[in-house]
Amino acid sequence: MLRSNQTGKKQLKEDYSIISEQFKLIRTGIDFSEIDTKKQVILITSPESGTGKSTIASHLAVAYAEKGVRTLLIDADLRKPTQHKRFSKNLYTGLSNVITGAISLEESLQKVVLKNSSLSILTSGSIPPNPNDLLASTKMKDLITKLRGSFDKIIIDTPPVTVVSDALVLIDSLDGVILVCRYHKTLRENAKRAVIQLQRSKTKLLGIILNGTKNAKKYDY
Repeated sequence: MLRSNQTGKKQLKEDYSIISEQFKLIRTGIDFSEIDTKKQVILITSPESGTGKSTIASHLAVAYAEKGVRTLLIDADLRKPTQHKRFSKNLYTGLSNVITGAISLEESLQKVVLKNSSLSILTSGSIPPNPNDLLASTKMKDLITKLRGSFDKIIIDTPPVTVVSDALVLIDSLDGVILVCRYHKTLRENAKRAVIQLQRSKTKLLGIILNGTKNAKKYDY
C-alpha cells in the first residue's frame, strides 16, 4: 500500500502528465494550422484578467521547447508581469530595458533548463510608465523581426485585450493569436467582444483555449 505522501506524488505525476498531453495537443493543432503559412510568432491574450493566460503561455512555450524547437517566451505584459516569478528569472533585464536601449538583447535573454532541452525567456523588464507606447514602437517591431532569425517559435504573453490595447498594437508583427477564456469566469459577452476586437485588427485567430475545466481526464482518447 502506498503511503499518503507517495500517493500524493503519484497523483501529482498523473495530473502533470494529463496537463502535458493537453499542451501537446494544442501544439499539434497549431502545427497543423501551418500548412499555408508558418505560425512563428504567436500572441496569447484573454478577454479579462484571471483566465490563466500567462500559465497557458508558459506551458505552451515549454511544450515547444521539449519538442526540440528553438523557443522564446516573451513577457510583454509590462503592467503585471508574472513569467519571471514562474521561472525564477531576473525581472529587471528584460523587454522594456531592451527597447529603451538600457541593455542589449543578448544580455537580456535568459535560459530555462528543461529535462532534455532549454527554453529562452525575455522577461518584461522594469515596469515603464508608458507600456503601450513601448510595445507600439518601431524598436519593438524591429526587435521581433530580429528574434525571428534566432528562434523557430516565439510565444508572447500580453495583457487582456478588452482591458488595454497592448496586444492589439503588436498585431502587425504576429502570425497568429490564441485567446484564453476560463470556465465559469469568462462571460459570453466579454469573449465575443474580445473576438470582435481581434477580427477588426485583421489578425489570424488560431483558436480559443477554455481553461479551468475539471474533467480533463475524460478526454484521454
